[in-house]
Order: sequence, then C-alpha cells, then structure tokens
Amino acid sequence: MQPQALPAIDEKARIQWACRRGMLELDIAIMPFFKYDYDSLNDTDKQTFIRLLGADDPDLFNWMMEHGKPADPALKHMVDLIRERNRQRGPVAE
Repeated sequence: MQPQALPAIDEKARIQWACRRGMLELDIAIMPFFKYDYDSLNDTDKQTFIRLLGADDPDLFNWMMEHGKPADPALKHMVDLIRERNRQRGPVAE
C-alpha cells in the first residue's frame, strides 16, 4: 500500500483531517494551531506544517513534549512555532 499524498496548502478539509491524531496530547497541540494560526502562515510555512503532519505520532509527541527535535531545520522551526503560539494563546476549549 502506498502512503497517501500530503494535501495541498489550500485543501483545508484534508489538512484538518490530517491534524487529527491518535493521541489526545497531539490533538491538543496541533488542532488549535491549525484553527487559529494556519491561515496566517506564509505558503512556505503552510507546506512545512503539512510535511510535519506526515510525521509519525511518536515522533510528533516527542517533539511537542520537548523530548527531542526534528533533524530537519524547517520542521524544527514549525514545531517551535506551534509550541510558542500555543503557549501565547493558552489553553483552548475545543
């Protein structure tokens, strides 16, 4: 089976679906960022965010919980941005 292609930056429904993960901790980190910050990103950062969604849940979990960082500098930038924006916004009730 081939992996599913990543969505284009304007396919918001597919991106939102890809944001839904198998771990509550990831949903809490990624969904508010998508909801509140995705539209304000430039196209390069949108593409990077979508690439980040292609990562495995255990890797995403470790990165979001500061138990490691992506080797790719662009993905590291996106993880840092997500964490910072979520920290600035505070808890969000979904």
